[in-house]
Amino acid sequence: MRPNAPTCLADAFRSLRISHTPTTRPLIRSIVSQKTQCVQGVRLFSATASMTGNWLEPNLDRKKKMMKGRVRVATGGSTKGTTVIWGEYGLRMIDHHRRISAQQLKIAEDTIKQRLRGQKYRLYKRVCCNVGVYVSGNEVRMGKGKGSFDHWAARVAVNQIIIELRGMIHEQVVRDAFRLAGNKLPGQWEFVKKGEPPIVGITKLDGITLEDLKRPRRKISAESLEPVPLQASGSDTQRTPLDLP
Repeated sequence: MRPNAPTCLADAFRSLRISHTPTTRPLIRSIVSQKTQCVQGVRLFSATASMTGNWLEPNLDRKKKMMKGRVRVATGGSTKGTTVIWGEYGLRMIDHHRRISAQQLKIAEDTIKQRLRGQKYRLYKRVCCNVGVYVSGNEVRMGKGKGSFDHWAARVAVNQIIIELRGMIHEQVVRDAFRLAGNKLPGQWEFVKKGEPPIVGITKLDGITLEDLKRPRRKISAESLEPVPLQASGSDTQRTPLDLP
């Protein structure tokens, strides 16, 4: 005899046990929460451009006028920015401080990349174009406020390094790449290596210390000094008249 269908379904539902506290769900939530906490302060990968700017165009308001300003002059014995820190080779300006535009720095960077194409290296930029240059039009009379924004620029002090390089490249190849980049930039540039002495102002600390530069007079040994002969004073000494040759 065939059993009744509703009775079988009721017995099947009674045999089931439904748990009100699942064990798998909270475990998954805890793992997800731990992952979100780990990557909370890290910027995930994105195909869009970053809004923080770069070394050639900072994230600053162009409408906010900036003063022309002056380049930093190390008068207290500072050697900041005159030595190679991160890389193995560097490009340093040696003639005079000036303001270099972002376009000129970009051309110099592209020149180095084109010369070192296919090589394994890394470039380090030591300057940032955070100064806005505002220019008025031609044949504009004086007054009526500052001109409109033209380009970004960087203030580069004398004997300051702007680019460093590190990689598996021969020194002569890097010299040639920096020579081509220096030809694209205004001013005179020199090739420096890591470990070279720093520069205070325009004086290289090669064999001398900063304390020697702070002394008002040069240090002279006692052996090099000669006694000065005493001159006799009185009526016995003959004086030459001023009108005689």
